[in-house]
Formats: sequence, structure tokens, C-alpha cells
Amino acid sequence: MRIMAAVDLRGGAAVQLVGGRPEVEPIRLADPAAVARHWVDAGFRHIHVVDLDAALGTGSNSPSIQAIARELDGAASLQVGGGIRGDDAVARALALGADRVVVGTRGVEDRPWLEAIAGAHGGRVVLAADVAGGVVLTRGWTRATGRDAVAFLRELDGLPLAGVLVTDVDREGRQAGIDVALFRRLRDATTHPLIVAGGVSSAVDLEELDRIGAAGAVLGMALYTGRIEPAEALALETT
Repeated sequence: MRIMAAVDLRGGAAVQLVGGRPEVEPIRLADPAAVARHWVDAGFRHIHVVDLDAALGTGSNSPSIQAIARELDGAASLQVGGGIRGDDAVARALALGADRVVVGTRGVEDRPWLEAIAGAHGGRVVLAADVAGGVVLTRGWTRATGRDAVAFLRELDGLPLAGVLVTDVDREGRQAGIDVALFRRLRDATTHPLIVAGGVSSAVDLEELDRIGAAGAVLGMALYTGRIEPAEALALETT
């Protein structure tokens, strides 16, 4: 299982939100590149970056993403998402230094585009299918699509995706533990590697995810608050 440290970007800073709500921001660190370097120095080989402003359509943190890529300089793989909704945006993220690009809203809403972009960048496109109440969300977690998450993941079989990233928005940032039953259903619904985010708050959660066959886990709030120590998380990494 691949263990990823999250660096969420908002207004040029690294932040952690609760439940995806911009008004609940308990953590803000001024230098995202230094934050990414801190996690790499702690042993992380995979960094997951999300541009929250781009996801919400309120701005861009491209300079911070570029600074992170320069700071890491290949020391860790870089997965970048947030507001990537067109061919040019995918190309820009890759040009900034991303190894993999996460597409969400347009990938969920526009199947022909998802097929085309995944085919054009085989093995480098991850689809984000963020979930609340079992339903897929888009537009920075602000719009419910009405589509059942399990059924939606089944529809993705056959696409050349690098993986599917599912964030449990109901538990994001709350350090409440994972919904094992939810992620087991999602794991069973897809042939793609399943990357999990939302609620991961202990080594036990990571052990459960490894047991059900998750390919990766993104650590956010629990890592920043010290509830999960890097060494105990990384002891469970297998890729």
C-alpha cells in the first residue's frame, strides 16, 4: 500500500480543512514547499497536493505547486489535483512537475473527455470520486451528482487509469476513523487501484485498508496533528 502525505493549498498556504468546509481551517502553514520537504525528510516517498482554490473556482496555487516540485526535485513522487478540468490544465500540472494528475469534476461529468485524457496520459491520470452519504460529489465537494458511488466505480472498468481516489467527505478532517464497510464495497466495485482519503486517523485504520486491498491512503489532519506518527504509517507501506 502506498502511503501519501497531503499538502492542501489555499491562498498560497498549506492548510487542513474539516469536512471540506473553507470556514473551518484549523491548520495553516505559510510555506507549502517547506511542508512537503518536512514530510519527505520524515520518510514519505509520495506527496499528494490539492489546489483547493482551483477546485472551488476561486483562484490558483500553481506557483506553490511549482515550488513544491522544485523543492522535492524527484525525492518523492508528486500527485496533483484540484480544479483540473481540461486538457490544458492536465498538461500544466504535468509541466509543473506532477507524476500523476487527479481529475475530478469533469472526469465524473464528461465520460468522453475522461476516456480521451486517460488514453493520452496512460498511467498518469487518477480519477477522484469524492463521496458523501454514498453519493459522488463534484465542484469541490459542493455539488451532489445523485450517482451511487459503487455503481459509478463499476462503470470505470476498462479505462487506463492510474487509480481511483475516493475521499469520504463525511469524515474528512474529523479524525473519526475510516468507514471500513464503505471502502470495502468500493474496493470490490473496481478493478482499478483504490486510493483512500478521509477519516484515516490511526495505524489501525491503515491496517484495515491494507487488509481490504486498498492500493493507497492519503494522510492529512491526523498527520498534521501528530495523531499518526510518520514512522508508524510508513511501517505499513509496501509500494
